[in-house]
Parts: sequence; C-alpha cells; structure tokens
Amino acid sequence: MNKLQLRSAKSAGVVRASGNPKFDDWSREDFIAEIERLRKRKKYGLVWEEKPEDVVEQCKTALPVLKEVSGKAITKDADAPTNILIEGDNYYALSILNYTHAGKVDAIYADPPYNTGAKNWIYNNDYVDGDDAFRHSKWLSFMERRLRLARSLLKKDGIIVVTIDDYEIATLTLLMNDVFGEENHLGTVVIKNNPQGRSSMSGFQVSHEYALFYGRSSKAKIGRLPRTQEQIDRYKESDSQGPFEWRNFRAQYSTESPKMKYPIFVKKDCSGFRIPKLKWNVEKQSYDTLEKPSALEQISLPIDSSGRERTWKWSIETVQSVKDTEMGVRLDKDGNPSVYYKGRMKDEWMLPYTIWDKSDYSASAMGANLLASIIGPKKFDYPKSLHALIDSILVISEKKNATILDFFAGSGTTGHAVLELNKQDGGNRRFILCTNNENNIASEVTYPRVAKVIKGYKSTKGETIDGLGGNFRYFKTAFVGAEPNDKNKESLTRQATEMLCLREDTFEPVKTSGKAAGAVQIFKHGTRYTGIVFDESAIPALKKDIARLGGVWSVYVFSLGDDTFDEEFADIEQKITVSPIPEVILRVYRRLFTGDK
Repeated sequence: MNKLQLRSAKSAGVVRASGNPKFDDWSREDFIAEIERLRKRKKYGLVWEEKPEDVVEQCKTALPVLKEVSGKAITKDADAPTNILIEGDNYYALSILNYTHAGKVDAIYADPPYNTGAKNWIYNNDYVDGDDAFRHSKWLSFMERRLRLARSLLKKDGIIVVTIDDYEIATLTLLMNDVFGEENHLGTVVIKNNPQGRSSMSGFQVSHEYALFYGRSSKAKIGRLPRTQEQIDRYKESDSQGPFEWRNFRAQYSTESPKMKYPIFVKKDCSGFRIPKLKWNVEKQSYDTLEKPSALEQISLPIDSSGRERTWKWSIETVQSVKDTEMGVRLDKDGNPSVYYKGRMKDEWMLPYTIWDKSDYSASAMGANLLASIIGPKKFDYPKSLHALIDSILVISEKKNATILDFFAGSGTTGHAVLELNKQDGGNRRFILCTNNENNIASEVTYPRVAKVIKGYKSTKGETIDGLGGNFRYFKTAFVGAEPNDKNKESLTRQATEMLCLREDTFEPVKTSGKAAGAVQIFKHGTRYTGIVFDESAIPALKKDIARLGGVWSVYVFSLGDDTFDEEFADIEQKITVSPIPEVILRVYRRLFTGDK
C-alpha cells in the first residue's frame, strides 16, 4: 500500500490504532480491497440501518409455495383470463411470482403502510409506533426488499405507482430512485383524497396524498385519461377538423432557440397578420427586420405583460404553412390585437396532470362508503377510491389485456377497478392481488368484495347490483423445506402444481391422476396445456395425451437433477417446451434467498 492509499484508508476509518484486532491481521490486499469498496460506495443517496425481517429469514429454511383454497374458485367465462388472490405475507407472494411472473407484469399498484406512527403495521410480529427509534429504518428495510422483488416482475415497458403521504414521501422518493433509477421517475401526482381535510399537529388540514410513478426502463410511457366534462366544455368553437379553443401564440416558456423569436405584423382591426421580410443576423443571432409596418399594422413580439421575453409557439416555416387554417388575430386580455392559434381537442383523452382533484377521488365517498355497501360497514379502514384506482390503472397501462399486480391489496379496490374497466371498454385485463390475513382481511374483506363484484350482489341499501363477470381463484402461501435433499425436492414438486398452473395460466383440469410415481396431471386454458409428470416412466403416457389433444404444451418433469428430457420428446411435432422440476423453481429461489446464481 502506498502512502496515498494509506492516508485514504486512515481518513476513511479503515486503518485504526495499532492493536485493533479487526485490522491487525489484515494483509495489504485486504486494505486495498476495503479501499476499493469505499470508493464505490455511494456519495449521495438514502442511508438507513438495515433491519432483519422474520419472513426473509424464514425463506432460508422454508420455501414458499401456493395452495388453492377449496371451493372459492369462480369461473364466469372459460376463455377469459383468471384473476388471482394470494393470501400471505407479500414477501412470500412476490418471491413466488418471481418464478411464475418474472418480466410478465404490465403494471403494479402499491399502497403500502404509511408509517404514520400509529399502530397500523407490523414488523416481526410487533406493531411499529411513533416511539420506535428505528421506525423509519424498519419501514425502509421492509419496502426496499419488496420493491426489488416487484421490479423484476415488470415488463421492460412496465410502470409501478406507489401511493404515500407526507410521513415517508421524501424517503420513498429516494428509495424509488435507488431501486428503479432516478431517470425512470415519470412523475409525482398529488391526489385530493380527503376533501373535508384531516387536522394535523402543524395546524394544516391535510387533504391529499401522493402517487409516485416509475418505469421499469426508458421504454415505459404513461397513458392518457379521459377528459372531464369541464375540460371538454373549454373547446367552445369548431371547424371542419373538430372542436378547438383559441390560445395565445406566445409560448409560456422561453427557449434557447433565438429563431423562435421574431416580429409579427398584426393588423389593428384584427383582420389578419403577416411575417415581414426578415434577414438572419449570424453575428447577433437574431432577425433584422427589412421593412416597417403599415399604418394599419402594429409590431407584435413574444414579450408577456410583465416584460419578460418568451418565444413564439412555432417557427416561421410552420407559421407560413398553417396560418390560414390554424391561426388568427384576437384581442388579448388587455384589449390588444394579438396572434392566436387553435388549440385542438384531438380526442377525448389527454395526458394526466400532476394534481388530481375530482370529487370521486374522495376516499370516504368512493372508498369507505362503496365498500360498506358491498360487504357491510366497518370491515376495513381507509379503502381507496375506486375511481382513483381506475385512473391510476389507465395511466400505468394503456393495454386492454394488461396484467395488473397489487401486493398491498387491502380491501381489493384494485381488483374491483380492473373488473370495472373491463366492463367499460371490453378489455381483457387481469389482476393479481396479494395481502396478508391480518384481522381476516383476505378472507372476510378482499375475497368477499371481489367475489360479489364478479357475481353481482344486493347492496346494504337493498339495491341489486349486476356482476361484472370474470374468473377468480384464491390461494394461500404454504412452505416446504429448503434443505436441498431428495426428500425436499420431491415435496416441492408435489406442492408445485398451483405455481405451475399460475405460471402458465392453465387452471382447467383435464387429467388429474394423483401425484404418485407414474402419475400425470394435465391442465388447460383454451388450446394451451400444462402437463406435469411426477415420474419419467409416465412420459410415454403423456406423449399419447399430447398427440390426442394437440395444442401448445408446457411440460414439467420431476428430476432430482437438471435433466432436460429433450430426447424423450424429440419426436413430438406440436409446439412444446420441457422443463425439469423442481430445479426451475429452485434456481429462482437460490438467487432470491441465498444470492446464488
């Protein structure tokens, strides 16, 4: 180690006083490695004391699987996708989904605990309150683990939105920047969710929350929202191309482009305007005007009423091409003739604003009251507004066949919103909801609500509400041993059926001859099939079924190793993929729980 490196190490606290047992036995290579580690350490960002979590530690000794809750499945349309509810800690559920849905999810909505200091969330079986000195570190540790698992589920063009309030907005923004990349921050929206306001210690009446939108990558693009009637009514005029409103041609911003700053000669009687003869002055980087206005004209420049220099909306070339159809002269607010252009309503959809303030975003009116009308009062605190969820879904995915994940599902508003959207526009979206069963949330709130919305129900006011349709299945998380021995591998294979069906979206049973040696299970959805072989001696029987049924197949064959079984299926003409189980599952779990590749 040279003197410069040694001084750096001392200043970083790597090299301490002689006799410290931590460093006495360090070699030169040890010090250099530590210096390199410190050099790579982030200079700016969010730092917290990482706290261990029981559910994370448990996954090192027990692997999560799914078990379907008997008698809860709802099938309204065999050809439609199946919607899912997973009951269990969302760390388990997200881990399972990292096998079944890695890179398959279009959009994620997450409404985590807000960490207000009230006893409203649990960490390692204890409620976290405002007196906990590590309240923020526990929350950040909790969120960081789940956000990283969630990120890998999104498609490259996928978007996640996370709602939060003032207690953690600053820390969550930095955490989201770290997990998803600051460059993928699409926007932060303020939602007026409590019009009546909630009193606070500071004296303010809090009436809002935030929604942070992040893309999985630069390919993510936000969707549009339908215009409100108030926004539509702004376009009071119309021509052959449709509705429009007159907008001042002076831009509301200033750019560095000097060619967007030029004089316009406007007729004083508002009958027209023209671009005078100009010459570009290279030295001055501005236009020289080669003629004077007539007595009937006045010069108009892009300078606002405060005297600030702006720019025009379009270049001279664009103006010359559209002036007769898209532009005109009108009196501005000060009574001066000014150039205007036609701001057109191209359609009834528009890019969302960063402030959402609609009456139906009220969490009490369209959240609590709606939920109470479906399942009865006082079953769940602070449900989200159905309409705020609908608009959030439209922004995070414009696809009508999108897969939407909510891993803090609570009362199931996201599922309700997906079903409502499908009914409105004929979409084929599907949802995956994940929630624990604290206070029987999953079994007595989430499932009953979504089931009633699908099938139809009579409200607490006696109104008959038609069902929205859809298919729905209810799963719980369970566990098998993580020790990589033959017994546990066999056990995981037997318990993996629901995971494989979820991965392939094939839940309709075709053949279920048990899970003993030689047994085969087959499930389908349309012309797609999933075949599960629990002993390779049953492969010939499965091949006969494949030949008989046709279609596209995903086949899973039990193997204690990592056999591919390609040769056994080489003579099958149908499109078929073959994977060994449980190795395909274990490979994912090793990466998540032990860091192994």
